[in-house]
Amino acid sequence: MRLDVVTIFPEYLEPLHVSLVGKARASGLLSVGVHDLRRWAYDRHNTVDDTPYGGGPGMVMKTGPWGEALDDVLARGYEEGAHDPVLVVPTPSGRPFTQELAVELSERRWLIFTPARYEGIDGRVAAEYATRMPVHEVSIGDYVLAGGEAAVLVITEAVARLLPGVLGNAQSHRDDSFAPGAMADLLEGPVFTKPPEWRGRGVPDVLLSGHHGKVSRWRRDEALHRTARNRPDLIERCDATAFDKKDRETLSILGWAPEPGGRFWRRPPAVEQ
Repeated sequence: MRLDVVTIFPEYLEPLHVSLVGKARASGLLSVGVHDLRRWAYDRHNTVDDTPYGGGPGMVMKTGPWGEALDDVLARGYEEGAHDPVLVVPTPSGRPFTQELAVELSERRWLIFTPARYEGIDGRVAAEYATRMPVHEVSIGDYVLAGGEAAVLVITEAVARLLPGVLGNAQSHRDDSFAPGAMADLLEGPVFTKPPEWRGRGVPDVLLSGHHGKVSRWRRDEALHRTARNRPDLIERCDATAFDKKDRETLSILGWAPEPGGRFWRRPPAVEQ
């Protein structure tokens, strides 16, 4: 896979040299190019922003530098044998970044990121390049950052770890929270390793039992507990067929009940008389 990032803060992307992403680059599984947008700003101050039409606070990133930068990045990529580019635009107003989207992006050959600053990029840029390639406007959460570079790091790590050969154990990402194809979108439960006791805290006995069926059931129950506590919305939107008999027993103990349509809802706590 090839990644290109155009930014006014290339140094922000230094973490792409370390950890799994760095290893993927070193092994040739991932090619990353980081490009300074100001190279395509030709005035004395290398200006990349201007005041917004219609008024309002803040500044907007200009079409000129972005257009020339993306044209050059595309031209270079094609010359080097890349093809089928996808433009990824980190923005709070984009579609939520999910594991499903990470899988979708991991199957593409070439991603080009446009992390913005200020109030964002002139809307004509995305409209122009949408005529040449798929454009994904993506949000990593319901909050606003100073710029999109942090989102690029998040998306890149989520995507890169899905590439064949990046993880030492190919099974690892199939058991992730939100992994597509799971019986239900549940959060992973807690995990443990050696030593068997630490500061008076032991490992759950079931994990030492060697009984694979019981271990699997324990992990499933812990996933239900954590999801009910931290992300009850995931349970509420799950189809009833995602839960087996044991799941239903656990959910009932946790205060959930099936509605006539089959989905689960959380019963209100009993009021003491």
